[in-house]
Amino acid sequence: MTVTLRPALPFDIDALWALRTVAVRVSCATHYAPEQIAVWTATPVPPAYAAMLAAGGGIVAMQDEAIVGYAMLDADKHEVDAVFVDPARAGMGIGKRLLAALEQLARERGMARLQLSASLNAVPFYRAAGFASLREEAYAHPSGISLASVAMEKALAAA
Repeated sequence: MTVTLRPALPFDIDALWALRTVAVRVSCATHYAPEQIAVWTATPVPPAYAAMLAAGGGIVAMQDEAIVGYAMLDADKHEVDAVFVDPARAGMGIGKRLLAALEQLARERGMARLQLSASLNAVPFYRAAGFASLREEAYAHPSGISLASVAMEKALAAA
């Protein structure tokens, strides 16, 4: 089946957040405690999502009429805010395509580097895409919990 990419739009937010919740529950369960996953996935959509979408920072992967993945760029922070793929479609290269499109978007906006805070399960994915680990850190999640993560960065080639 063909997967196409398109800009994420404000009306996509609920579907994106639902996909993110499923992805966290499935993909992060190998590296985080069930109690952490429960709190992490119970949080509402952050207000920053609407702002990132309004700024054109979201990309959605579509398969037929279904959203099967998405990526978000926080242009103000030069940061990859999110890359999530439907766990039922993991390993199909969707995340790789989304991240490459997000990097292109960042280059078009004049960014020379991208940074991110990777969940422990996602570190190999980002490393394979050329991101370098800077340090292990405790990510202060908006829910009030602390999540072990890895700060990563990548220099972007000129557009």
